[in-house]
Amino acid sequence: MIFNSITFIVFFAAFLALWSLPFGWTTRRVMLLIASYIFYASWSPPFVALLWLSTFVDFYAARWIASEERASRRRFALIISLTANLGLLGFFKYGGFLEANFESLAAMVGVTYHAPKWNIVLPLGISFYTFQTLSYTLDVYQRRIAPSRSFLNFALFVTFFPHLVAGPIMRPRDLLSQFATPKRASRPMMLWGLALMTLGLFEKIVLADAFLSGPADKVFKAKDALLPLDAWTGVLAFAGQIFFDFSGYTTTAIGAALVLGFSLPQNFNSPYAAVGFSDFWRRWHISLSTWLRDYLYISLGGNRKGRVRTYLNLMITMLLGGLWHGANWTFVVWGGLHGLYLAAERMLTEAFGHREVFKTTAFRLAAGALTFVLVCVAWVFFRAADFPTAARILASMATVPAKAKPLLYLNDILPVALIVATLLAGHWRLRATSLEAVVARTSPIVLATAWSLMGFLVLASQGSENAFIYFQF
Repeated sequence: MIFNSITFIVFFAAFLALWSLPFGWTTRRVMLLIASYIFYASWSPPFVALLWLSTFVDFYAARWIASEERASRRRFALIISLTANLGLLGFFKYGGFLEANFESLAAMVGVTYHAPKWNIVLPLGISFYTFQTLSYTLDVYQRRIAPSRSFLNFALFVTFFPHLVAGPIMRPRDLLSQFATPKRASRPMMLWGLALMTLGLFEKIVLADAFLSGPADKVFKAKDALLPLDAWTGVLAFAGQIFFDFSGYTTTAIGAALVLGFSLPQNFNSPYAAVGFSDFWRRWHISLSTWLRDYLYISLGGNRKGRVRTYLNLMITMLLGGLWHGANWTFVVWGGLHGLYLAAERMLTEAFGHREVFKTTAFRLAAGALTFVLVCVAWVFFRAADFPTAARILASMATVPAKAKPLLYLNDILPVALIVATLLAGHWRLRATSLEAVVARTSPIVLATAWSLMGFLVLASQGSENAFIYFQF
């Protein structure tokens, strides 16, 4: 079941009707848990067992960790949780990747080995809920939180359907406590939640799918060299597509949770208005970047063990962050590029950051433009199916190949240019404020018109029900 489907609309409306009935809080929580399992099972019922396994292991591992005073046994309980969660993630997501690379390594040393074809299906959202449940046991281990006394509340923390398959990656302190007391949305919460759901579906269905996915697919599936205009149009289209696709999911998720009376944190904050790459990662996929910072980068030593170790920790974190996105070396290179960007930014800031010129508006605009261009260069590796494709597109972006022919037409190029330009302007407009603050200052007539127009365009563009890009991760 995906948000941009009639099935979900019917499911959500039916559940909302049940949720509004005067049941007790325990009954309503059980209803929410069952609805979450139905939501996930609509994709593949057998994989609900993986949710049960993660829930059971981490709930009892955390209780053991909290009750145990001996360090060795606390570590052993943590290892059980890590092994169960990362073992499942490694098997389903990286088994085929490891097998293919082992076959290649064997061939390099002259050993002929043909691995059986890997036909294991990747469970939907496994990367997201694995990191979420791990944050719980790690927080209990580090004594940041006490373990949950309620198995029902913890099961809801793992499976709460709005964010289950593509985030935000929730922390225990942000969501688990919300299940402890009865929740019911107020009228303003209901209106704002429905508006966010409309906005999220508009981002996904209209902008990402109807306008941007086509030019991006044409460019990244092209077999021949491209003109620079076509190459840049395709890359910019993907930059817009992946933002609207992923932001569309999380905006819809936040809105759906709000309609039910729950609060999920912001996952995007005008990332294409970032000035520098540390700023970009404070604004893009915030729940993942903070997870990597808190549980990986800081655990490796962060910036506390000298300059060289700091750069090494940055690279390890971003390389693993790239691998988290997909079992392909192109994702590793994407993460590595961002690691290099962050390291270079840190070096330049340490050497020249004290100069007054770096505080001027002109410099910040130039740095923001450079950040966006380099982010787009990295997106090439994220989107390309393989390195030859990435190399061909990068070469086409930089030069005019001798035999290149036009690929895109004006009706492809103009919508991409208009949408991406509006996206960049919108991000710079919202860079130091919030959507809520802008809405509060806007005329109700303008808001009602915009809401109605988005709703109409969502309905008019329905039909494809394309899966969200981040579902593959």
